[in-house]
Amino acid sequence: MPVGKVGPLDWQQQLDLGFELIDAQSVGSLAACIVEPILSSGGILEPPVGYLAALQQKCRERGMLLILDEAQTGLCRTGDWYALQRDGVVPDILTLSKTLGAGFPLAAVITTAEIESAAHDRDFLFFTTHVSDPLVAAVGNTVLDVLTRDHLDEQAAKLGAYLRAGLEELAGRHPVIADIRGRGLLLGVELGGPEADQLGAAVTRRCLELGLHMNIVQLPGMGGVFRIAPPLTATEEELSLGLEILDQALDRPR
Repeated sequence: MPVGKVGPLDWQQQLDLGFELIDAQSVGSLAACIVEPILSSGGILEPPVGYLAALQQKCRERGMLLILDEAQTGLCRTGDWYALQRDGVVPDILTLSKTLGAGFPLAAVITTAEIESAAHDRDFLFFTTHVSDPLVAAVGNTVLDVLTRDHLDEQAAKLGAYLRAGLEELAGRHPVIADIRGRGLLLGVELGGPEADQLGAAVTRRCLELGLHMNIVQLPGMGGVFRIAPPLTATEEELSLGLEILDQALDRPR
C-alpha cells in the first residue's frame, strides 16, 4: 500500500493514491482512462471542480488517452452542451449516444485528426452493420439542429434550477431526503436512514400508481438514489406536477 500520506484525504490525495496503485501494477503501457463526467448509474456522483483536469494531467504523464463518456450528460443535459465544459477539459476521445439519436440507435465517437490518423496507420478498422446509416444520421443532424435552434442548453439550465429549488423544498419537509446533487436536468435525490432501501422501493411504486415513473439506483449500502432526467423540452408545469406526485409518495409511500 502507498505510504507517506497523513491526515484526512482530499480528492487530490485520493487521485494520487489511485494512480500509485495503477503504476505499481503497470508495465508502462497504459492505454486510456474512461470516465463519465457525472457517474449516473452509480447514483449521480459528480467529481469536484478540478478533478477532471488533474486526471487529464495524470493521463498525459503516462502517455494515456482520456476518454469521456457523455452518453447521458452530453448534448445540453447538464445546462451546457457537454458536462466537460465546467472543467475546461478537452478529452482525447468523446463518446455520445442516447440524446443524439432521440430514440434511434445512434452513437458517435469523436476524436482528433492525429488519433484518427494513428489508428488508420496501424490498420485499426471498425465495422458495424449500420455504420453511416442515412436514416439515423439524418435524425442525429436534426437533433443537433433542434438543440441549437431552441437553445436547449439554456433551457436545461433554467429548468434544472427550477427543479432543484422544488426538490430542496421537498427536502425541507421530508427529512428522509439526505442529499440533492447533479447539474441541469440530471439530478439525483438520495434517501437516507436505516430503512432507505425499503422506502425507496415503496416510493417508486407509489409514484407509478400516481402516474409518475421514477428511476431509482439501489446499491448495497447506498440506500436509494432517484435519478431524475426529464426531457429537455419539459415545461415548468410538468415539473411541478412531478414534484407534487413525489411529495405525495413520500408522505404515504405504502
